[in-house]
Amino acid sequence: MKTTILTTALLLATVFGISQSASAATGSKEEVSTILTDVSKISKIEVHGNVELYLSDGTADKVKVYNSYYAESALVQDDNGVLRITSYTAKKLVVWVTASDLRDLAVYDNAEVKSFGKLSAIDLDVKLYNNASAQLDMDTYAATITLNDRAKADLSGNSNEATLQYNHSSFLNTTKFAASHLVKTVKLNRVCSRDTVELASL
Repeated sequence: MKTTILTTALLLATVFGISQSASAATGSKEEVSTILTDVSKISKIEVHGNVELYLSDGTADKVKVYNSYYAESALVQDDNGVLRITSYTAKKLVVWVTASDLRDLAVYDNAEVKSFGKLSAIDLDVKLYNNASAQLDMDTYAATITLNDRAKADLSGNSNEATLQYNHSSFLNTTKFAASHLVKTVKLNRVCSRDTVELASL
């Protein structure tokens, strides 16, 4: 009797589980993504519009675009090592880029950039404009971070040589960032006050 009850319970649980899986697979929460295979040697990334970009290191360059990319007004294009990502839809276009030799990053409008893992580079130049924001965990020899307008940057990690440029309307958090040689420049309209800080090697 106990065996019959146990068998019936397992059968019902299995049927219910399959039913739930089938409805989840056909529901609207199913992940839609596009992997772009015709990208290589990405050295610079330009981001415009309402985009959420995740960056990671890797041995090969890869671009994965979430959402229904081809159904939206979005552009992801590789042109001689420059990857341009643009989307002006109300819903954020989510993109994950793996790059082996990223050197330049320019972010505009309301775009967000977040490093996924430690972002390693010999020389990295990051420029943020408008209301763009960046959360970067870096391990670089040299890094130049420039904030314009109302841009925001949250930096962590370390760099041997770091140059940070920003104005009073931007926001820069370096609480978890360390550099052996750090140069900070505050832009005051057309007049700049320069503050150089030398730190001991880590």
